[in-house]
Order: sequence, then C-alpha cells, then structure tokens
Amino acid sequence: MQKEKILVIGASGQIGVELTLALRKIYGNSNVIASDLREENPLLHGSGPYVSMDVMNKEMLHVQVIRQGITQIYLLAAILSATGEKNPSLAWNLNMQSLLNVLDIAKEEKLTKVYWPSSIAVFGPTSPRQNCPQKTIIEPTTVYGISKYAGEFWCNYYFNKYGVDVRSLRYPGLISYKSAPGGGTTDYAVEIYLEALEEKKYECFLEEDTYLPMMYMPDAIRATIELMEAPKEKINIRTSYNLSAMSFSPKEISAEIKKHIPEFEMSYKPDYRQQIANSWPQSIDAAVAAADWGWKPEYDLGKMTEDMLENLR
Repeated sequence: MQKEKILVIGASGQIGVELTLALRKIYGNSNVIASDLREENPLLHGSGPYVSMDVMNKEMLHVQVIRQGITQIYLLAAILSATGEKNPSLAWNLNMQSLLNVLDIAKEEKLTKVYWPSSIAVFGPTSPRQNCPQKTIIEPTTVYGISKYAGEFWCNYYFNKYGVDVRSLRYPGLISYKSAPGGGTTDYAVEIYLEALEEKKYECFLEEDTYLPMMYMPDAIRATIELMEAPKEKINIRTSYNLSAMSFSPKEISAEIKKHIPEFEMSYKPDYRQQIANSWPQSIDAAVAAADWGWKPEYDLGKMTEDMLENLR
C-alpha cells in the first residue's frame, strides 16, 4: 500500500488549522505538509512541516508536489462570501484558478485524492428555504457562491474526464474556538461567544430571526475525513455533498449563551451581510451524505455552546 503524503493548502485558515492537526494525528506529523501564503498559524508551530506557498503560482506548487512526494491535496484557500463581495474579481480569480491549478497537477501527477470544499453559498433565493435537497435549483447571488458552484462542476469534470478522485462538501457556517473566522456571513456565530465572555454584550450584523445552517468545527473536520476515507465506490456525488448539523437564529444562540452568562445582552444592527444571509436556505438536507458514507452530526446548539464557552474561558 502506498504511503500517503498530504499537502494542506490554506493551512493557517479557520478550517485548515484544525484539519491539519487532525490529519497529522491519523497519518503522522511528517506526512502532512501544511502550507499557506500567510504566516504559520501559532497552533501549528512544531507539529509538523510547513511550507510558505502561493497556490496561484502553479509552477511553484507543482515543484512542491513532486519534491515532497505528495499523494493527496486538501485545497482550502479561498476568499469567503462577505470579503468576496468587496472585491469580486479577486475572489473569482483566487477561488477558480487555485482549484484549476490543483486539479491539473493532480491529473498530471496521478494523485490518489483531492479535497476541495464547497459551501451553502452555492444556493440562492430560488433554492428551497427548508431542508434544501442535494439536487435542486441553484442560482447563487454572491461571487463566492458563483465560484463554488463553478468549482463543483470543474471537480465533476476532472473526475469524469480524467479520473481525478476529487471529493467535496458544501459546508454550512462553521463555528470554532481555535482559529478566527475568515470573513464569512455566518461569522457572527463565532464572534458572539468571544464578545459574550469579554464584553457581556454583542451587536449582531444579522436580524434576530435569521436562520442559517451551522456546524461545530469538530463535526466539520470529522465529516471531511470520513468523506475522504470512504471507499471510492461509495462516493456517488462528484460535484459536492450537502452537509448539515443544526440551524439556529441569532436570537436562539443568544438565549443559549444567557443560560451560561445571564447578564449577556444582544443588540441588532443588520448590514450588507443580511442580504447574503437572506439568499441562503435556512436548513439543509444531508440525506445523500448519510446514505452514501454514513454522515451523522454529533453537536447541537446546546452541546456546542457549552463546549465553546468552556474552551474559550
């Protein structure tokens, strides 16, 4: 059996840090190479090899893949929804070109697997609001969503045409206490815990009844690894799998925090991100992921809130 050598691109980001650490536990520290354009995240210091790299430089990426004997790539570098709206052409270029660079190299070097995340941002106002199904109307309204949807079809294309085993998940909003959020519309759900502990108050940029699909980071990391370790014949979706755990509103998360911090106060001042949130489904149906490779979430709002506050303290 071939020894896996994994390259994580965007390892200093919100998902990258925790995914890198989880992969190192499974495959061994020296077999998981972290890379990013940014400084190495302090949480990764001393846990394994780190390479400073720009995924947009295809030659440099290709050299690293050959030099390190890479067999799998996890591509996490992206410009997220709220940040992307401020600079659409930059977001499109980075999100698309980075994926095409990785898929081309994977084809050429015959890598065993590639992971690339999609997002609930692919859905738009015409998608079903409740239990949005795997196959449905998809008309995204943000450049992030457009780039993710186009990316899903590039993944599908490279699998069907060249046999590149590329796998993907449509992440909901992700909540983590380890690394800072990266400029997404669901970031309030991370910020609120930090502010609750430090300031005992939070001004939310979404309206109180804005329901969005969310997931606690340990579930997201586990889902990613379970998808990647599933036998090839179990993977029936080559665009991207719907993934879900819970849905809640700012009002509900506030009430949950109040159980632990009774003096916590929440206020609301919706901004441009409200429009983005309104264009997404309120809940996601992940039945296909459950059927194909056994997806099942572990955390709900109560369990997550307890764990977040405990760890942030």
